[in-house]
Amino acid sequence: MNKIYNNLLNNKKPVCVWGTGYIGLSTMAFFSQKNIKACGYDVDKKLVNSLSRGFIKNDDFKKWLGFEIKPYVKKGKLSFKSELSEIEKIDPEVNFVCIPTEKNGKPLMNILQKTIKNIKKVSSSGIIIIESTLTPGTADKIIQKYLIKEIKNKKFLFAIAPRRDWFVDGTKNLTNMDRVFGGINKESSFLCKKILGIVCRKLHMASSHQVAEMVKSFENCYRHVDIALANQLSLAYPKDNIRETLKLVGTKWNIGTFYPGFGSGGYCIPLSSKYVISGSLKKKSLGILQQAIKTDNHINILIANSVIKKKCKKVGILGLSYKSNLKVSTLSPIIPFIKKLKSNKISVKIFDPYFSNKEIKKIANANTFKFPKDLSSFDCIIYSVNHYNFVKNKNKILRNLKCKYFIDNTGEFKNSLNTLKAKKINYILSGEKNWI
Repeated sequence: MNKIYNNLLNNKKPVCVWGTGYIGLSTMAFFSQKNIKACGYDVDKKLVNSLSRGFIKNDDFKKWLGFEIKPYVKKGKLSFKSELSEIEKIDPEVNFVCIPTEKNGKPLMNILQKTIKNIKKVSSSGIIIIESTLTPGTADKIIQKYLIKEIKNKKFLFAIAPRRDWFVDGTKNLTNMDRVFGGINKESSFLCKKILGIVCRKLHMASSHQVAEMVKSFENCYRHVDIALANQLSLAYPKDNIRETLKLVGTKWNIGTFYPGFGSGGYCIPLSSKYVISGSLKKKSLGILQQAIKTDNHINILIANSVIKKKCKKVGILGLSYKSNLKVSTLSPIIPFIKKLKSNKISVKIFDPYFSNKEIKKIANANTFKFPKDLSSFDCIIYSVNHYNFVKNKNKILRNLKCKYFIDNTGEFKNSLNTLKAKKINYILSGEKNWI
């Protein structure tokens, strides 16, 4: 155990990270910042080539990270590979698994299984630390099927350390955020603690890997329920200002603030309840989570129906990402909204500074438009997410608006109400009375 840790500190062996998306890349970057070598494996050769040059396309991710990776690439602290044979030469002892565990809105563990097989091929021994979100019970299935002999023979240690990063706020990162972890045995837990402790300041050891595994999906399903409840309240009290009500509710010391809107998106929250339900032995006991999923899936259709009733013919959408300042369209709540509008023969175009024309067409089956000039061509504008690019161009957006309706999912334009009224634009803020 100490040998593995010392090999890291002495740069005899690098941290090997499987999957170089936001999670995997940030794992590598923070370890390299601590003078630890890190090698990333990804099947996306274009991404690997780009990262190998020290290039990160997303400027806002770089802001969140707080430092450039190029100097660490040049120093040899960071390297990226797309061939297993290259990883095999390294024979890594510390393997972080940061691969996606969902597809088409459902939990998917096939990639995880393949990754574990690959780790066994290229590593003679060491520890496997899962950072990906898992359906409760998945780890034990993986261990039983692929690692039971290796763990019994003490060839591999195994731990789970789910990630909690908020990629919008630079203060919520690997160094500063509370980190939960748990190993399959004491040796796994203590080695995982030492390795994570190189980067993470706040560590909480779970009593088992099963408990650590449940933490991520449980904490996110709490948020999923809160988001769904906010939307349910706005549907139950359509003539009241639920946004203001919930803002005041949030002033109570033990209550978080969630607003009605287009629903949740991304890899975590909309899938969290599905992870929890999928891993449960008594699924009928989780009726609240089932209702949260139903509400989350339905709210976009209701918003689309309200736009259809307004007899809008051309709708322009600002933002494809599910969250501001990130290029992530996975389960973006705007996608089912678009689909509903298009099925009713309404013209829909999207602008998002993070996505190319081809990407928008592939993801949402819609075209883009010239920003901000073409804003004047729509009779309804949906302000979906608060990208920094939109905020800094707020005045340009206002100048180019000629729409009849402006639906604000964020509240960013609430202070521009007089300007919108002067242009005879109906401003609709999610959660305010009669917003749907």
